Amino acid sequence: MKQNRRSFLQGAAVAAVAGSASRILGANDRVNVAVVGLGGRGRAHVTEWAKVPGSRIVALCDVDQAALERGQALAEKTTGEKTKGYVEMRKLFEDKDIDAVSMPLPNHWHALATIWACQAGKDVYIEKPACHNVWEGKKMVEAARKYNRMVQIGSQSRTVPIVIRAMQLLKEGVIGKVYLAKGLCYKRRPSIGHKPDGPVPPGVNWDLFLGPAPMRPFNENRFKYNWHWFWDTGNGDIGNQGVHEMDIARWGLGVAYPKSVVSFGGKYVYDDDQETPNTQYASFDYGGMQIDFEVRGIFTDGTQAMPRQGRNTVGDLFYGADGYMSVDGSGFQVYKGEKHEKVMDEKAERGVSSTMAHMDNFAKAIRSRNYKDLTADVELGVISADLCHLANIAYRVGRKLTFNAQAGQFVNDAAASKLLTRDYRKPYVVPDKV
Repeated sequence: MKQNRRSFLQGAAVAAVAGSASRILGANDRVNVAVVGLGGRGRAHVTEWAKVPGSRIVALCDVDQAALERGQALAEKTTGEKTKGYVEMRKLFEDKDIDAVSMPLPNHWHALATIWACQAGKDVYIEKPACHNVWEGKKMVEAARKYNRMVQIGSQSRTVPIVIRAMQLLKEGVIGKVYLAKGLCYKRRPSIGHKPDGPVPPGVNWDLFLGPAPMRPFNENRFKYNWHWFWDTGNGDIGNQGVHEMDIARWGLGVAYPKSVVSFGGKYVYDDDQETPNTQYASFDYGGMQIDFEVRGIFTDGTQAMPRQGRNTVGDLFYGADGYMSVDGSGFQVYKGEKHEKVMDEKAERGVSSTMAHMDNFAKAIRSRNYKDLTADVELGVISADLCHLANIAYRVGRKLTFNAQAGQFVNDAAASKLLTRDYRKPYVVPDKV
């Protein structure tokens, strides 16, 4: 009883701290936003937040001093206002002037940064994939609910009107009973080559960059964008570009976790430092329905239903009893009957930023304090990310896996279940109790 009381008091104290660190915003109050992570996507966050009505960029953070200074210069040029600068996100989270954090961070930082921000009373926009592994995604959802934080995942397709319409049409039976969704991530990725380990560049805090990941010597290929291709920090292209298409695939089918998953492929053609596959196939069995997913990073063609756009073919195909639908960034098409007659062809609205609209949805939920107003709430984003993780685990162990979603474990496969989480490097540990 004493232990329960102590736990209750500790939880109440933490919740009180979180509450005191957040302002209550009225309908006309500006949302003060900080951007954490200022690589290419981070700079895009700066320019997009500058367009969101009723928001203001007040602080920036990056472990690379040069990137931080470039970000501050961009913010001032874009908004006409100077921003505070931080190297450590925990210091930024202590700033009571900040209402929300927008975090285009490497995947391995998504969970811990989100949990810390929630504990500090900040609302969170975190880029996709929601998490780096399955276990920590659960902790993100727990933190969002415990501290009553709005946590939006950067799956901006959930806010795009043309995609919402396509998904509604599938639900209404436009192609009859849907039995198969195919996600395509044919995105050209040149070889990253080999790079030697070397000294940490001046102004870079390498320890903070690695965070929860194991300590490694500095290597240019493990820094900036190429961290995607290493298991320590990324999830390959199925968890990079592919998680968008995975999200749409399961959205269209109306499913969550599969009964089983199989995945195979490899890193073909290239001799370089990349660890993740550049060619990967995954299939998820839902009993009466399935999702197939394919990653191709080397030269490839498109499909008849979804032609190549430039160097890439990225989108989803849905197959039903009466026909099929093709959905990508340009819009959607519906084909029906034995002759594959095109009966619908609707295009996306031009000139509308899906990222800005997604951020605007997040800002409105910050004011309403209702996470159900979010189009890509953390719980939705975690499930879609988890499908990518399940596929990668099946690929890494090299066998078909049966998954028990309720238990959060693979059935009779300890080696596969071990990959549902990771060994965290202290002090950057995702806590069991958030």
